[in-house]
Amino acid sequence: MKHLILGSSGQVGSHLKEYLISIGEEVIDFDIINSPVQDLRVSYNLNLYDKIIMSDYVYFLAFDVGGSKYLKQYQDSYEFIDNNIKIMNNVFQLLSYTKKPFLFTSSQMSNISTSSYGLLKAIGEKYTNSLNGLVVRLWNIYGYESPTFERSLNRLKNDVVTDFIQMATFDKLIKMRTDGSELRQMLYASDCAKCMADLMLMYDELDKLKNYHISSFTWSSIYDIALEVQKQISCEIIKGEISDDVQFDKQNKPDPYILELWKPTLTLSDGISEIIRRRNEFKL
Repeated sequence: MKHLILGSSGQVGSHLKEYLISIGEEVIDFDIINSPVQDLRVSYNLNLYDKIIMSDYVYFLAFDVGGSKYLKQYQDSYEFIDNNIKIMNNVFQLLSYTKKPFLFTSSQMSNISTSSYGLLKAIGEKYTNSLNGLVVRLWNIYGYESPTFERSLNRLKNDVVTDFIQMATFDKLIKMRTDGSELRQMLYASDCAKCMADLMLMYDELDKLKNYHISSFTWSSIYDIALEVQKQISCEIIKGEISDDVQFDKQNKPDPYILELWKPTLTLSDGISEIIRRRNEFKL
């Protein structure tokens, strides 16, 4: 089977690619990092159309998004909203023409009406439902990113774990943006990738009107994450003074149905160790 990954160089996409190849599946890359012709914001993208036609399954991972710092600064900007509307309009249009089985990665923030990012993901879910695709809601995915991809990103786009690891490594100081009391369910990207691949390979058997929540199902505070990084990289921690100003302490609860089909394997400690190990291999 041929699996087209839109956003194949990103954090989740790269882990998904690794996993699919490891189980003998064929992967078709598609990411703006590869070439300007793979910019999903471009209308009538013939390169994208050709890749979709070639594929058996499509994973719609690509989105203009980043960590909490990035969302706080940009999610209400015209550019952020316009980028994601263009991406969704172009991709869903071609998926509607080709009728290919596909999966759309939404977010646990899709029901937070105060968040532009959440609202955009909610729109993506509506598109997906109308086309009989699969909706997966991701819960705070983090993981290793290749040096090439990481250098291409604004540091504001880092997830909180990567951000803390970078600060601990280079500054010997984790300077938190908030007081760290906000709670998140952190899941390592390889666990997320396996879950998405497993869902796609049972595509015909799944209820397309159901949202599949991919999470660790374990709560950790942002301060807990800083402490876990500190255990593995000696550093100082300084808390910020503000509280959660992205999700405003709204704690959604993931639907546990997914645990009947898949279970996470890596703890937060395991995931942080894996990022550090892989970064050290490239002397980052």
